[in-house]
Amino acid sequence: MKPLPLNPIEKIRHHIDALFGTGTYDILTAHHATLDFNFEYSKRTGRIKNFSIKNRLVATLRVDGGLAITIFGAKEFLRSQRFKENCVIPTEKVIPFVREGRSLFCKHVEWCGSNVKVGSDVAIVDSFDKVIAVGRALVGCNHMKNYHKGVAVKVREGIKSPREI
Repeated sequence: MKPLPLNPIEKIRHHIDALFGTGTYDILTAHHATLDFNFEYSKRTGRIKNFSIKNRLVATLRVDGGLAITIFGAKEFLRSQRFKENCVIPTEKVIPFVREGRSLFCKHVEWCGSNVKVGSDVAIVDSFDKVIAVGRALVGCNHMKNYHKGVAVKVREGIKSPREI
């Protein structure tokens, strides 16, 4: 099936800016030419499935309208100060576990950005703004630090070794 008759770069631009803050997309184009973007389309529906920069996956478009970002994508987005509001900083003692791909619990959240909502994709960063994992928030930013039980972020992908940072 043919792709939908809309400009994929414009669609991704509006998607990223709506989810992560206005101007976040501009950071990607500041460091990469728009010719570096690759899109994968669904054969059945013609919609964009995911997009990459220089053949490195940045994010996958979810059915609910969100973006499932990768570690590479989080590193690219983190160049924007607005994206920092979509990040969570864990306490120092749990960083090795989160890096392995284990979930982050509420009692181990040191800081949480104001744009973190239930079901949104977040980057988990250390205190030096280095991405250590990405995942999906199960609790909003208002409750993350107040709850002392339960999972705050279900980690999808973690950086296995410190060398990958």
